[in-house]
Amino acid sequence: MDLKRLARDGVFTAVAVVIFVIELQIPELLPIPGVKLGLANTVTLAALFLLGPADAGAILACRILLGGVLGGNLMAVVYSAAGGAAAYLTALFLRGHVTERQIWVVSVFSALAHSLGQMAAAVAVTATPSLVLYLPAMLAASVVTGLLTGFAAQFAVARLGKIRRR
Repeated sequence: MDLKRLARDGVFTAVAVVIFVIELQIPELLPIPGVKLGLANTVTLAALFLLGPADAGAILACRILLGGVLGGNLMAVVYSAAGGAAAYLTALFLRGHVTERQIWVVSVFSALAHSLGQMAAAVAVTATPSLVLYLPAMLAASVVTGLLTGFAAQFAVARLGKIRRR
């Protein structure tokens, strides 16, 4: 990996981690564990469209690990990793089927996948199948937050288009 690419990915990672840490300070919007705005996902989604799958995946992995360490909740890494992997794979699949004016669509489906992955991890870790009762509210919140992060990522890609992957 060349230094320019490493520095660029480091900046994307730093921005994602800072957004994540700031978001930790925002009170919960719903009384449902795991429901957050997910604003740091804007960076991952923009990186996928601007830099490519490898860079976006590395940025996501670093953000999840650093977010768990800085947030003081290493167990949250398990849930974030499961949700992040599901969201990333969904975005990766949809990426080739949309234009840069439809990034918000990718974001909504990725947010839904994130909630499903996070729920699967929660049920597996806690052995509490009744947690799925939270799923309808989580999926509804995912649509709203997916739209928000999707339009933000779409705006970022439009503005940062000059830094395309080389």
